[in-house]
Amino acid sequence: MSNIPDDLRYAPTHEWIRKNDDGTATVGISDHAQYALGDIVFVELPEIGSTINAKDEVAVVESVKAASDIYSPVSGVIAAINNELLDAPETVNSSPYQDGWFFKVTIANEGELLKLMDKDSYSTHCEDE
Repeated sequence: MSNIPDDLRYAPTHEWIRKNDDGTATVGISDHAQYALGDIVFVELPEIGSTINAKDEVAVVESVKAASDIYSPVSGVIAAINNELLDAPETVNSSPYQDGWFFKVTIANEGELLKLMDKDSYSTHCEDE
């Protein structure tokens, strides 16, 4: 089974979210997702300042196998993007939970975090796919 940190919340579409101390949350894709995609060769990131809703398509990741949309797990405003991925998209493969994050969002409704899966629920979700 892939690496699933227990300090994150997970969307059914395989995005993870980590709440930060500054009122933002960092979003990326899970180890399971990056493995399924294969070698990532391109990332398209959202625009800073964009207002987004939970489940909105906000980014795109392309691999040697396919292109996939990245959805926001929560509503809010894009606070930062990981520009490093533009030059080194393979970072998502090598470090999906640390250096390979996609964007940070200022959360509009923290209650949306409670609707996301914890580690155990996400693990079961991945096994059922």
